[in-house]
Amino acid sequence: MATMQTDLPDAATSSQQTTHSFDDSDTRADDMRDQLDTWVEDFAELTDEAQASEQFQQWLEVQSMFHDYSARNTLLIQLQCPNATKVAGYNTWQAEFDRHVQQGEDAIWIWAPIITNKCPECGNSPSYHANTDCEYDKTDPDEWSRGLVGFRPTSVFDISQTEGEPLPDLETEAYGDADGLVEDLLAATDAIGVDATIVASDEWKHGSARGVCERRSPTTTNPVVEVIDLENRADLASTLIHEFAHAAMHFEREPGEEKSRLEVKAEAVAYIVRPTKENSNKRQLEKRPKPGVAECGEQYRPNTGMESSALIRGRVIR
Repeated sequence: MATMQTDLPDAATSSQQTTHSFDDSDTRADDMRDQLDTWVEDFAELTDEAQASEQFQQWLEVQSMFHDYSARNTLLIQLQCPNATKVAGYNTWQAEFDRHVQQGEDAIWIWAPIITNKCPECGNSPSYHANTDCEYDKTDPDEWSRGLVGFRPTSVFDISQTEGEPLPDLETEAYGDADGLVEDLLAATDAIGVDATIVASDEWKHGSARGVCERRSPTTTNPVVEVIDLENRADLASTLIHEFAHAAMHFEREPGEEKSRLEVKAEAVAYIVRPTKENSNKRQLEKRPKPGVAECGEQYRPNTGMESSALIRGRVIR
């Protein structure tokens, strides 16, 4: 059973930070899943707009600091250590940063990928495959390709839980301003599957809107994103990201879905990946996972912001 701890008085308001821990190894995996489901359900049932907005904002803040973590892992980090800024595994802090986890600190539990040989037919690891009805026997398990077969709980610690050598200065230019980001976004349109155009202000035909995504290209059939040229390049980049999110998630709307909800989803994506100096200084220790290694608790795929919309829609990525 997950334990709940708070240092705040009973009279605290909705801004209180309640933390969760997953100390029981026998029930840890189930408790982590249950807590994610409970957070989503509780958030969906909030009727107080201010409280819902505050809770959503807190989650977006954490999400914006951990781009290489999935939506469910950033939520787990927020639930256990709301003020976390940089996390890594116990051994990684020691071996790579000459820092040590302080005695008595509680681990932050997140999901790590399990990468191993994978049955081409049932998709299970050799040990699980042997206990299923799968009859695949064309190749020996030692010859199977490696792949993702599941997730397991793994522990990380925030820098505030460690002591030792200071971290090296982080390069902030890539995140601290929008130099080159607009161009990079435009260069990524083929990979994203959209067509994008920056329109001069004197040729803009969409009123007060800063961007639109309303039609398909007759030649590529991609959604067409149009944004008004802005002097502030960070604003222009954020507008492009906002419209790219619309193109990816909302171009073919579900019947009856409110436009206001679509705008919240797209703006959440733009907020998470927005180019700000504050975000650059809060990035987690960026270290790509190696096959079969999840010391830092990295997720198998990076979170681009789009997957966050699944939580906004009221379900957790599994």
